[in-house]
Order: sequence, then C-alpha cells, then structure tokens
Amino acid sequence: MTDLNAMLEPGMLVRHPQEADWGLGQVQSNIGGKVTVMFEHAGKVVIDGNRVALMPVFDS
Repeated sequence: MTDLNAMLEPGMLVRHPQEADWGLGQVQSNIGGKVTVMFEHAGKVVIDGNRVALMPVFDS
C-alpha cells in the first residue's frame, strides 16, 4: 500500500477508507511510510502507510 501513499504530499486532501466519520483530512507530512493527517473530526492522526491506503480527494 505504500505505493499509493508515496504520492501524498503536505497540503493534499485525503479521506480514510475505513473512517468516513473522520471527514476530510489534510496531509501534514509523509515520512518513511508514516503519514500525518489533520482530519476535520478526528484531529491529528498518524497513519501507517503500510496498513492503510488513504484516498486522495481532488475536489472537496
């Protein structure tokens, strides 16, 4: 799954595929397979890119 997350850069918008109630998230960093995202309803979350493929959002 890291291939999908490798393209994520700070500022990009994403959604978590299993946590729809977290809302829209903005990537804060993507370092060594760990993606830090600030979600609307869950706050700052560090995602293990080896376990979860975040879904990029191109229009909110």
